[in-house]
Amino acid sequence: MSYKVLYVEDEPFLARIVSDGLKSSGYTVKLVADGGRAMEEYRAMQPDLCILDIMLPSKDGYEIANELRAADPHLPIIFLSAKALTEDIVKGFKSGGNDYLKKPFSMDELLVRIEALLKRSGTPKEAIANETATIYHFGSCTLDTVHQKLKTSTGEFALSFKEMALLEMMILHKNTVLERQNVLLKIWGDDSYYNTRSMDVFMTHLRKLLKDEPGIQIMNIRSIGYKFIC
Repeated sequence: MSYKVLYVEDEPFLARIVSDGLKSSGYTVKLVADGGRAMEEYRAMQPDLCILDIMLPSKDGYEIANELRAADPHLPIIFLSAKALTEDIVKGFKSGGNDYLKKPFSMDELLVRIEALLKRSGTPKEAIANETATIYHFGSCTLDTVHQKLKTSTGEFALSFKEMALLEMMILHKNTVLERQNVLLKIWGDDSYYNTRSMDVFMTHLRKLLKDEPGIQIMNIRSIGYKFIC
């Protein structure tokens, strides 16, 4: 099967190298140089994976990722960017990215990360067909994994893709110790320092949303991970 990749990059030399590398590896590639055209090309192509630069004409990669994630909660998104500060990387994940690769990078590493994401997600249709539990009830709350919505006693909140996946994993392992490394490997793909910091940010946000819910608590288990009490 030939997977379709939407690649948004405005630097011509890099765009050509990456596009050629993807094509030689069997991918069908649509290259877009202007961020303002990304969603139009997405709707026309319906890609299996998107690769985004951040600094783009008309619309930056963060905004594009937010729009892509709203259109398809299961679409794998990889950022390729020269922006290497921790806050840039965290913002990439919070805007809907599944992975973040800093420039300069090796083509071999990009291909491995693409293969890993596609293996975990399948095509969007397969991901939807394989959905076994879309609504979880815990305490007085509900989590809708398809629409990425958390409903609590104080309101309804939109979650990022990774926040939703993190909360879902905790619900599935409620009242037991969930190891930090297992969470990072399953949701982020590796347990690097940057991904660990990203997970800490999401966990803090989830705690804030659930802090007023009776009987619900996210406990830190020192040097191990977490326990979701409900």
